[in-house]
Amino acid sequence: MQLLLFLILFPLITALFMLAVRRDTERNWIVKISALLIGAVTVLLLVTQFDKGTLYFGFNAEPVNLLMFVLEMGISLLILWFAVRYRNYLVIALTLVETALILWFEAAATPAVAVKSPLFIDQFSIIMALIVGIIGSLICVYSLGYMRHFYLNHTGIPNRTNTFFLIIFVFISAMFGLVFANSLIWVFFFWEVTTLCSFLLIGFTKTEEATKNAFTALWMNLLGGIAFAAAIVYLTYQPAGMLGLDQVLVSGKALILIPAALIGFAGLTKAAQMPFSSWLVGAMVAPTPVSALLHSSTMVKAGVYILVRFAPVFQGTVVGYTLAFVGAFTFIIASGIAISQTNAKRVLAYSTIANLGLIVACAGIGTAEAIWAAILLIIFHAISKSLMFLSVGTVEHRIKSREIEDMNGLIVRMPRIAAMMVIGIAGMFLAPFGMLISKWAAIQAFIDAPFGLVFVVILIFGSALTLFFWAKWMGKLLVITPDAENVEGLVDKNEWIALVSLAGLTAATCFIFPIISSILIEPFLLANYGSVAMLSQDNIIIMVMMLFLIVLLPLSILLPHRKHRTLPPYMGGVPATPDMHFQNALGARTEMKLANYYISPWFGEVRLARAGVCLCSVFIVIMFAAALVGGGIL
Repeated sequence: MQLLLFLILFPLITALFMLAVRRDTERNWIVKISALLIGAVTVLLLVTQFDKGTLYFGFNAEPVNLLMFVLEMGISLLILWFAVRYRNYLVIALTLVETALILWFEAAATPAVAVKSPLFIDQFSIIMALIVGIIGSLICVYSLGYMRHFYLNHTGIPNRTNTFFLIIFVFISAMFGLVFANSLIWVFFFWEVTTLCSFLLIGFTKTEEATKNAFTALWMNLLGGIAFAAAIVYLTYQPAGMLGLDQVLVSGKALILIPAALIGFAGLTKAAQMPFSSWLVGAMVAPTPVSALLHSSTMVKAGVYILVRFAPVFQGTVVGYTLAFVGAFTFIIASGIAISQTNAKRVLAYSTIANLGLIVACAGIGTAEAIWAAILLIIFHAISKSLMFLSVGTVEHRIKSREIEDMNGLIVRMPRIAAMMVIGIAGMFLAPFGMLISKWAAIQAFIDAPFGLVFVVILIFGSALTLFFWAKWMGKLLVITPDAENVEGLVDKNEWIALVSLAGLTAATCFIFPIISSILIEPFLLANYGSVAMLSQDNIIIMVMMLFLIVLLPLSILLPHRKHRTLPPYMGGVPATPDMHFQNALGARTEMKLANYYISPWFGEVRLARAGVCLCSVFIVIMFAAALVGGGIL
């Protein structure tokens, strides 16, 4: 329990130090030492607890519950203050509703519903802690260099670096609390802290666009918070102990189907599934480390984390299948929208929404095979997508653009960064990287489920769309542009530390994923389903062989560059010059340019998003109707 408390409380201590730090040198040392300790303790947690199964930690939690209630009221008052200040009446109304539900719970709760073991740990908690601890720590280190350049490129914004790190470390603390909490009251509290942190970080620059997008994220997540609070109120009137995850998940499905649907809805909002996906896209106005930490690797994972926890309840129910359809259609529609995007961060945002949709689909199916695929998707997506977000942030500061078309020939201008981006992109769609492995497992899980053919078709077509937008981005990076200036020497060393580490993790997890499966995922499935799901030995051997072959590409990119290794451009017989000009049909000297297809008329954002919002809203309505019927209400 000491390790769990350290991971929850230590980031808070670091956050408080940020209030007192004034000099960059002091801040750098505090952030680096804190990041190192957090990462080291999460690894120690893995080493000491991976074979212990599920452990519950009981103690008198009443003082903590009281403190959390006071802090929840404080969060509500702070949100109300912001909403009144900016005259956002929707947020005011939603905050008042959520606060009323919290007060209702406090009035209705009795000592009989107290959770005796508010903290716990199992293999899934360890996986989530590793994601938060290791990736979160690397993003903190990266931010030291990034924020320095951020203010150089945004001269009109007041320097609030200390506030930035304060919120980041509070968020990391809340994520640890969320994944270790057995009490739903505690889960809800940490859930709300992540909502507040997200709001503050999206609106960090205080521009009109940032403020608008921050409030969009806030009201959508408040809807999820209201649903979560309603689920807790509902469970308060159930038999004693029903506010503990350990008790809720072993109760009869009919008894908890309604609160499961409410918490499932909260998970959809936090995971930015349609019709709530617009908040994550709007969050891209925040500094890039925010995108990597909150909206790629960790915060949105809180949504799919709670859905995976409740997957045994969803299994074989209409509620589960409707959740799965919301995820599946979000996957294919968001993948289609990504094709039409020229802004790199928007491509990453929509691909994140798409991959989260696939995880939601697996959680809705709820079988052991589907959850095996879902957890692998969580792991590989968190690592690869954080690498991509941070790489784009570094590139943006050096070439002054985040447009994919402006990344033409990045392999010449920033060869090592381009190599890392190639690794990150390959990790998202190429064999034998983890995302593709997970999709193979998802296909098997979908085939065995009702409506399996529909899910498989959606997965196949959605994967084809992801192949299209990733491949054309990779092509832009690898184009050779003669006489381009190398600007890679300007990259901060703190950014290098994070990027190299994440690139190494992306490749390393492909080697060790069978170990991750055997010591963490399969024991978790055995404890919750009584069965395990794993790839055959032959498939593992084939994927390892493919990995050795594909690693040759980035390694060749990292070799010292020599001019004689670059051949002159060949224009199909048309005379060309080394600076990419050719003689056209009229004899004029014309510059040759390469550009991607974005096919906006077919994959335009407005057109597809409208269809996705309508379709997924219908499924959510069906989900609640099925929960009411299954719960004995109608």
